[in-house]
Amino acid sequence: MRKGICLCIILLGFNSLTAQSAKIDTEKLLEYYETQRYADAAKYLQSIYPGDTEDIKALSQIAYCNMMAGKLPEAEKNYLKINTIQPNNLPTLFSLASINSRRGNAANAKTYLQQIVQLDSVNFNAYKQLATYADTPETKLSYLKKANSLNITDPDVAYDLSLTYSGLKQYQPAYDVLKSAIASDPENFTLQQALLPVANQLAKYPEVIEIGEKLLKNHADVNVINDMGQAYFYVKDYQKCVSIYKMLEDMGVQNEGTLYFMALSYRELKDYNNAAIYAQKTIDEAISDHTTLYYAALAGIYEAKNQYNDAVTAYKRGLTFGNSNIIYYRLGLLYDLNLKQPKNAATYYQMYLKNHPDQEKEKDQIAYAKGRIPVLK
Repeated sequence: MRKGICLCIILLGFNSLTAQSAKIDTEKLLEYYETQRYADAAKYLQSIYPGDTEDIKALSQIAYCNMMAGKLPEAEKNYLKINTIQPNNLPTLFSLASINSRRGNAANAKTYLQQIVQLDSVNFNAYKQLATYADTPETKLSYLKKANSLNITDPDVAYDLSLTYSGLKQYQPAYDVLKSAIASDPENFTLQQALLPVANQLAKYPEVIEIGEKLLKNHADVNVINDMGQAYFYVKDYQKCVSIYKMLEDMGVQNEGTLYFMALSYRELKDYNNAAIYAQKTIDEAISDHTTLYYAALAGIYEAKNQYNDAVTAYKRGLTFGNSNIIYYRLGLLYDLNLKQPKNAATYYQMYLKNHPDQEKEKDQIAYAKGRIPVLK
């Protein structure tokens, strides 16, 4: 349908161009369009019209062909020329915004869209696009609210607006926006899925379960299962909570939160053996393989601030999550050079060497630790 509309517009352009110049071979140009040979169409039109032409319709056709051919600099040059000859033309400004967006020039794209809303304060598409360039959640919210007020049924705007509201912890308006959009499109599963976490936040647990069960018949989505499990827990259907989160575990996509709810559900069911198992699984899941590195980074910050005791605490906290050559060596240096505790320094240098550091990558550190140990003792 859209292709048909575009073709009609092009044909109207042909008629206008033909009226002004008998040189144009309409059939040839139409063939270029129908076979999507837009670069050839642009080249052909440029051969007909001089480079300094100010014919708006001709420039528009050439700009459009270049844009469709992916020749964005050429397209922009022609649209800018049109904008100079005929300022404040909305289709031209939209084309310039689109070209700059595709070229990654967000600042220019945003400027053109702002010009559009200054000219047309109720332009839905401009507000919708401006939201993607917002600098803050509050600004994004403002643009999306305006777009939504102009068309409450647009699913993309409703979805983005609800996420923005939720990000700002404004769950009731997020819920209301989605409900309005869903009312006009009851089979929109994307909007229904977006509703679940918001409804959970508002303690609308029966609604989460009802919608979730329908969505699961369409597709066993991980996020839907996660939201439903929480809802079942809060309505105290602990067995159902365990069963549905078991689905995630079987899929290998369990997380700290789902395991925690399973542990609590087993506890409520007085199945203390499983409760203990899942409590331990929750703890294990919460510990990242990189936790020691995170603590090492934190300790390094404390060192930079000369907060040496805090650095020691952070390093040692990191070691509770596993052995770390980095931490052993850094503790050795810290006790050696800053805290002047030779015995502790020697101990951590020795622990570093016993932890099998890479002989090639860490040869300098190994040599330094080996050299310092006898001196410190």
